[in-house]
Amino acid sequence: MKILDWYILKRYLVTFLMMLLLFIPIGITVHLSEKIDKILANNVPFPEVAQYFLDFTIYFANLLFPLFLFLSVIFFTSKLANNTEVVAFLSSGVSFSRFLRPYIIGSVIVAIFALVLGMYLAPNASKGFNQFYYNYLSGNKKAIDDQQLFRQINENDVIYVKKFDANNNVGTEFTLEHFEDNKLIYKIEAANINFVERDSTYRLRQYKKRIIGKNDDTLITKRRVDTLFAFDLEDLMPVKYIAETLSYGELTSFIEKEESRGSSNIGRYKVVLYKKWSLPVSIFILTIIAVAVSSKKRRGGMGVNLAFGIFIAMIYVFFDKVFGVMAEQSNFSPAIAVWFPNILFGILAIYLLYNAKR
Repeated sequence: MKILDWYILKRYLVTFLMMLLLFIPIGITVHLSEKIDKILANNVPFPEVAQYFLDFTIYFANLLFPLFLFLSVIFFTSKLANNTEVVAFLSSGVSFSRFLRPYIIGSVIVAIFALVLGMYLAPNASKGFNQFYYNYLSGNKKAIDDQQLFRQINENDVIYVKKFDANNNVGTEFTLEHFEDNKLIYKIEAANINFVERDSTYRLRQYKKRIIGKNDDTLITKRRVDTLFAFDLEDLMPVKYIAETLSYGELTSFIEKEESRGSSNIGRYKVVLYKKWSLPVSIFILTIIAVAVSSKKRRGGMGVNLAFGIFIAMIYVFFDKVFGVMAEQSNFSPAIAVWFPNILFGILAIYLLYNAKR
């Protein structure tokens, strides 16, 4: 790599890192100011609060990764243009494609990091973030209802859990109903259900099993029962955020299992799956758009480029959210919903790059 490549690549990565370090503390401060009363009211231990904000940082950095990069590229490229450095590069015989090369190299580095973050690090952060939020910060009936789970796990069994703690693998007010030929055969109830990783069993406390008979029922009660069930731990998690808490391999297996059950939430799960790949691709697209827009020196200076960049970012977020909701709430294809913004902005990137070269 030549001096030009190192110069731009260093600015690319350093400005992006500074953008993260600048906005993430602001986000934490704003979020803390909104939730501090509930944290104090619930007497949340400081280590849990610290872990929550670490999860918060990873969770939202993963969501806003491309936009932070987009704005940082516009910022430092506009600065190069205002200092006439871009003109100097191109006047020395460097083609625009050659000028773009260090940006692409930087995009590869950031995309690899985003891929690892989305597939492995963000799911763990999402689990802790959502669990802390529902435990301490929700404070409303709708959030509590979102925790309740009612799911058919196979042809004969239906489970219900009022609330599930993903950190401790504990569900409260557990119920399992077993049917045969559309008739209830038995019903199991427990005050809580706990997954014991050591022997891969479920521990039920205040256990009750009612076996339905022709003339009368048989009731079995025990203080504690360790048993096996035909469902996995993930089946106890709320539908709303379960997909976000699974790594890529776990999520693909989970989707296959849910498809075999005929789940109505496949669209929601596939949106999360496809976004793990579409987000790194969007880094390349937004980088090219940012360079094409900001490499030209404008009369209004850096402010015009940043305003245009924010406008494009808002449109990108709009399409991403609208199509994502369509796929989650209807039969709209999740693949189209996730990839359409990238296709649309990819066409825009090609158009802007062609004009920038001219």
